[in-house]
Amino acid sequence: MKKLKKNQRREVTRFVEYMISGGAYFWSGYLTFFVIDKGLHGSFFWAKSVATLLGWTVNYLLQRFWVFRNPQLRKHQTQVTGRYITITLVDFVLDYLIVYGLKQAGVTPYIGQFVSSGFFTVWNYLWYKLWVFPEKFAKKNKGHTGVIKVIAHRAHGHSAYRI
Repeated sequence: MKKLKKNQRREVTRFVEYMISGGAYFWSGYLTFFVIDKGLHGSFFWAKSVATLLGWTVNYLLQRFWVFRNPQLRKHQTQVTGRYITITLVDFVLDYLIVYGLKQAGVTPYIGQFVSSGFFTVWNYLWYKLWVFPEKFAKKNKGHTGVIKVIAHRAHGHSAYRI
C-alpha cells in the first residue's frame, strides 16, 4: 500500500472525524425523532423539526471544534456561524422534502432518514470544507464592488458612498 503524504493523511483523518460527528448528529436526531414520533405521538413536522434542531447543535459543535478545528476561525466566528446557519437552513428544507417525499411514496420516515443522510454525507462535507469552515478565509478586496456600493451609487452626480 502506498504511503500517504501528510496532507492526504490529514484529509483522511478529517473525513473519519467528519463521519463520526455525522453519526453523532444522525443518531441524536434519529432517536429524538423516534421519541417524539412513537413515544409522544407528535406530528411528523414537530418530530422532524425538533430532531433536526438537536442534531444541528451537536453537529455544529463537533464540526467547528473538532473536525474543522482551526484557530483562525475564531477571528471569523460570526461569519462561520452565519454560513453554518445558511447551509443548515438549506439542508433542513432539502432534508424535509426528501424524507417527506419518500414518506408520500410509501417509504417509512425511518428509512427515509437513512436515504437523506447518504446524500448529506457528501453534500455537507464539501460545503463545510470549502465554505463554512475553510482553511483560509479570503482576504477582503478593498476594490471589490459589493451590494452596498451598488445600492449607494447614484446614476447622475457624485456617489453617496465615500471611502
